[in-house]
Amino acid sequence: MKTAYFGISKSNRVNFDKEINQLKKCLAKYSIELLVFVDKYEFTSDQEKEMMSIAFEEIDNSSFLIVELSKKAIGVGVEVGYAFAKQKPIIYIKQKNANHSTTVGGCTDYIIEYENEFHLSEEIEKVINKDSSLHSE
Repeated sequence: MKTAYFGISKSNRVNFDKEINQLKKCLAKYSIELLVFVDKYEFTSDQEKEMMSIAFEEIDNSSFLIVELSKKAIGVGVEVGYAFAKQKPIIYIKQKNANHSTTVGGCTDYIIEYENEFHLSEEIEKVINKDSSLHSE
């Protein structure tokens, strides 16, 4: 089974339950597991080196990244930069009226502006169906 690393800021995560649940359902159809880093791990403020080491290891073990940046987040930008350097495919998602990150946009393979969780799911499916490297073994 392939894994998609999902990058989102911890502070913004609480606002995205519907989108993440819909993404999990959508990706499961392609035998892709969505790894939501901020849901899987908890770190204290003095564990920043351990946190980034584990994040980079999880990115290394993932087939591609999906990053949610409706609100800009430095940590997610670091994850994008690392994945870009490792030549991992990156899908940048953001709500339709959110500000665009040109830095992240310049590193990503696909940019999706979505209206709601259902629109997001439709757009992700289009990308997956277009790019067989995201779901083929």
